[in-house]
Amino acid sequence: MNQLLKYTTFVLLIFLFSCSEEKLGDDGKGSIKGKVVKEDTFEPLENVRISSSPNSSIVFTDAEGNFQINDIPAGDYSFEARKDGYIAKFEAVTVITDTEVEIVYELKVSTAGNMPPSIPVLTSPADNATNQNLTVDLTWTVTDADEEDELTSTVILRNDVTDEVVTFEDLTATTLTLTDLTFSTKYIWQVVVSDGINDPVYSPIRSFRTKNFPDARFLFSKKIESNSVIYTADDAGNQLQLTSSAKNSFRPVKNLQSGKIAFIQSDGSQNHIYTMNYDGSGLFKVTNTVPIAAFNFDYAKFAWKTNGSQIIYPNFNKLYIINADGSGLTQIYQTPNGKFITECDWSYDGSVIALKVNDSNGYNVELYTINPFGAVLNNVISGINGAINGIHLSANNQRIVFCRDITGFENANYRQLDSRIYMHNFVTGLTTEVPVEKPSGFNDLDVRFSPNEADLIFISTSNDGISQRMIKKFTVGLLNSRVNLFNDAVMVDWK
Repeated sequence: MNQLLKYTTFVLLIFLFSCSEEKLGDDGKGSIKGKVVKEDTFEPLENVRISSSPNSSIVFTDAEGNFQINDIPAGDYSFEARKDGYIAKFEAVTVITDTEVEIVYELKVSTAGNMPPSIPVLTSPADNATNQNLTVDLTWTVTDADEEDELTSTVILRNDVTDEVVTFEDLTATTLTLTDLTFSTKYIWQVVVSDGINDPVYSPIRSFRTKNFPDARFLFSKKIESNSVIYTADDAGNQLQLTSSAKNSFRPVKNLQSGKIAFIQSDGSQNHIYTMNYDGSGLFKVTNTVPIAAFNFDYAKFAWKTNGSQIIYPNFNKLYIINADGSGLTQIYQTPNGKFITECDWSYDGSVIALKVNDSNGYNVELYTINPFGAVLNNVISGINGAINGIHLSANNQRIVFCRDITGFENANYRQLDSRIYMHNFVTGLTTEVPVEKPSGFNDLDVRFSPNEADLIFISTSNDGISQRMIKKFTVGLLNSRVNLFNDAVMVDWK
């Protein structure tokens, strides 16, 4: 019995000794090293406090964002990286005996207490400034209570004529130089400032206008995508867009005494007459209840009274007069045979109105003049086949020019094969062709007198019906004077 007791005691001591040896092995130590950087930019962060739970040592990162803690008892820990202005971050770490563990912290800037930038103040140019050069310096001011915030600005610039928007982003300065601006154009601008933390801050919207386009005497329409757009141009060929590319606007006619341009613009399923200033501003809708209407709007024309007070225009078989302010709409003529009035012109002295009427296909043309009360004065042409277009009275009412397809060709697409320029003399009653050196296979269309009537201006295009249209000028009686003025342009007006 005693021997059994001694043996049992011996075994128990061995067991306890072995357990004690295993427990001492758990008291080993390891180390941890790491790096702290700024989120997104990965910029090293200095003086970040590194601590743990359970407690070990407390250290701070160096200039490179690095830290190291040695002699940490093995076990599971939660290490914290903390720095003012940043959101503290925790990492779970298991420290292993005689092993170095590596961790990386990416700290996010704390938005708590961070104030957004001030509302930007646009300082130059002044709001609604006019006559600005085509190079403009935009300047603004902005402040931020948090000095460490890095501010960036975005400038949004919109062309009020074309509606084109240009954005200048990631600007660190508070100035921006704009170049190659357009004459006679209103620009609208706004500045948006961000500190990268708070929501962006928007300035008020401001505008300025560039200086006027110099000595622009020509007007015409050009196609931009699916719409016609009105342009003005000078003798040197410089061009300025006046109407928005988002609107279908055509047939511009300038009136010198009123300082306005009248034109046709599509309005839903109808077409109406509008006016605007020479620079495209001051848009006003003249017609409302009775639109302008004709068989083909490529050839439809209206006319100003010389003093700018009234406009005459066709609506199928009726001719209307309306005041330029939209009042006083009155029918002054109706064709006796139901033919459509496509074109009209009003003489300089206001005593004569020229009309071109045709059937619903544009043919069976009659060209004649009436007085403002609707009485017929003179018959110019009738009873011939083919297309006629482009009527324009001379200043003294003694002549009228027009274009006629001498082939008499008629078709559903209104294609013309050999359209030439003619002049009718009301004194002699004679109608004669004006030779303008037209090349074979081309049409001359939509003719007008120049302001001094020494030249004719008109549209030239191949008779294939698909080629580009060009605005030409010819000095009457002068050989080799047929010159090209503008390409891809129609419906010219020269004042």
